[in-house]
Amino acid sequence: MKHAFYKTLMLAVLLLFSIWMAVAQTGASGNDSTASVDKRTATTETSAGKDSAGSETLLTQAATDAPLADGEAEEEMGWHQSLKTKFIEGNAGFMSLVALALVLGLAFCIERIIYLSLSEINAKRFMADLDRKIEAGDIEAAKDLCRDTRGPVASICYQGLLRINERIDNIERSVISYGSVQAANLEKGCSWITLFIAMAPSLGFLGTVIGMVMAFDQIEQAGDISAPVVASGMKVALITTIFGIIVALILQIFYNYILSKIEHLVAQMEESSISLLDSIMRHQSSK
Repeated sequence: MKHAFYKTLMLAVLLLFSIWMAVAQTGASGNDSTASVDKRTATTETSAGKDSAGSETLLTQAATDAPLADGEAEEEMGWHQSLKTKFIEGNAGFMSLVALALVLGLAFCIERIIYLSLSEINAKRFMADLDRKIEAGDIEAAKDLCRDTRGPVASICYQGLLRINERIDNIERSVISYGSVQAANLEKGCSWITLFIAMAPSLGFLGTVIGMVMAFDQIEQAGDISAPVVASGMKVALITTIFGIIVALILQIFYNYILSKIEHLVAQMEESSISLLDSIMRHQSSK
């Protein structure tokens, strides 16, 4: 079970890293086209300002064409190129840490979702089949049914059937103890997800503080408080904060989904254990 956990986790990490690299490489192809569009826009504006005859008309035309050029640039860039541009503008060092938190957090989320999905069964139908076999006195067939069925519900029932000839309180203690072990297995790795949920905005806030320090350093070097000097540092601060919060929100959605599946499985385990104890009590009383 432990080796399967780490194997699934590594596969999820490699898959997410491959997707990230593919998006980054695809986004790089849009750099040249964006630069050419910006260059054509700047040339149009310069020629319009230098033309003495009909300068007002040309300036108006240039101002009208500028938004179109920007729109074409955004259209050619695409969402992946825009994401990459903002990633670089937000200080690639800290943004890489935020992206790493996202990749690792999603890897743990995918691993848990796969594990929990494979652990789910039709508990009502399984318990109905198991109850029929216990009532018929075919305990070995009931054990085989538990062994051939995946998931914690079948594992708990198998532990109870191993002690079917003991007192009911001993069987109950065994089922409860093994149920606690199975519940812990369901929650394995969730602490790492909560860690990355907390780390992502913290890294974003760290980038915010560093961006503010950069802004004050630039003000000190320039010797004057001007909008361009302050805006560059503030831009780094805001972009890192935004990406950190977005990563935390994405991981929080997956984490809540995982918790809902765990609660569903725990409820199935409790209901099935009660049904199993009732079936064993009827079996012992019929002897």
